[in-house]
Amino acid sequence: QVQLVESGGGLVQAGGSLRLSCAASGRTFGTYSMAWFRQTPGKEREFVAAISWSGARTYYADSLKGRFTISRANAQNTQYLQMNSLKPEDTAVYYCATGTFTTSPLGYDYWGQGTQVTVSS
Repeated sequence: QVQLVESGGGLVQAGGSLRLSCAASGRTFGTYSMAWFRQTPGKEREFVAAISWSGARTYYADSLKGRFTISRANAQNTQYLQMNSLKPEDTAVYYCATGTFTTSPLGYDYWGQGTQVTVSS
């Protein structure tokens, strides 16, 4: 059974940083792409960033380029999202997902439970 467990969310002031982690189990981690999505109440799940199985390719939502960095450590079955210069509009539940390298949530077949990120102004 595939399990994804996010951690690292919390409350931070605007301009601050957070690093999210996603620990994976139950799948050969190093052969699947990974991604981060986020969601706020009443809105659709929004693509944040994706990384290929080897880490050689990454892709970001245009609005987040330069502030967020996705990475992975296949030996530790873990992916990360470094978030800098956070803004109140970054407040959301952040989800980790595994699947194909795409910006569509339909391309990911396993999801974590989410971790709340709250950015205060």
